[in-house]
Amino acid sequence: MRIVFMGTPDFAVPTLEILHRTGYEITGVFTQPDKPAGRGNKLKAGPVKEAAMKLGLSVFQPVRIKAPEAVALLRELRPDCIVVVAFGQILSAEILHIPPFGCINVHASLLPQYRGAAPIHRAVLNGDKMTGITTMFMDEGLDTGDILLQAEIPIEQNDSVGVVHDQLAQTGAQLLLDTLKKIKEKTLRRTPQSQDFTYAPMLTKEDEYLDWKGEATQIHNQIRGLNPWPGACTSFRGEKVKIWSSEIVGEWRPELAEQTAKEEALKENRAEATIPGTILAMTAKGFICSTGRGYIEILEIQPAGKTRMKARDFINGRRISPGEFFGE
Repeated sequence: MRIVFMGTPDFAVPTLEILHRTGYEITGVFTQPDKPAGRGNKLKAGPVKEAAMKLGLSVFQPVRIKAPEAVALLRELRPDCIVVVAFGQILSAEILHIPPFGCINVHASLLPQYRGAAPIHRAVLNGDKMTGITTMFMDEGLDTGDILLQAEIPIEQNDSVGVVHDQLAQTGAQLLLDTLKKIKEKTLRRTPQSQDFTYAPMLTKEDEYLDWKGEATQIHNQIRGLNPWPGACTSFRGEKVKIWSSEIVGEWRPELAEQTAKEEALKENRAEATIPGTILAMTAKGFICSTGRGYIEILEIQPAGKTRMKARDFINGRRISPGEFFGE
């Protein structure tokens, strides 16, 4: 089977690599144009382009995949199937009808839930316990095509977007192989999507800022739902900081504080913690903060202009005491 592959970010790389490793004839790899990066704004290739070049595959980077010259090139490559994994451009009806076996998309959710650009982020931000991969027969809508195969994976309480992303990328690669196998065997069934769908829109700046008046679970989900990109933001002593890792503490436990701290002092700090975001106590790994409901332990933080660091190092380096608080 002749395959044209379309993808751009890290998420698509395992699928490209498994197609190559299992002997599929990849006649071309389409990916987004190189983008400026770093202080010098030098053009940088995306992960799929770098992987394709290492594999010795032909790479094409049209600015517009719908442009007549791009469509003509696709016709010349004569794909039996076009595989699309986080490509970043919408295919036209003309392109969708080029390959005889159609265009197959690997989508990082259990469709029809989380159609759109940020399904992994939204699943973690919403505190979902389960997510998965869908292979889909593409049509002209936004992730509206018939479902082919699906595979579920659990989301643990402390899993970050990065952890879930990597698991889904590997799961998607294998599910795509299973899908192509069934296509060749003519045993694949197409299931139209139900109308009970949700969207996963792209993240906005508003998604990044922590509201300490929320529940501890909500804040924890936001922190892990933005790790490793773009990071959950708040302020401390008037400067912007990012919080990268946390755990839910639940009920107040004085034993989490340093052994040298007196329980009476902790109780006093707790009583005065009327402002959500107040630092209540230090722990062996970081520090405890109040929220609108419940408590959260901060484990990793990044001050403006600095690298990520353990929350304990942040506390020690700035001589922070209980009673100070995050937020405006």
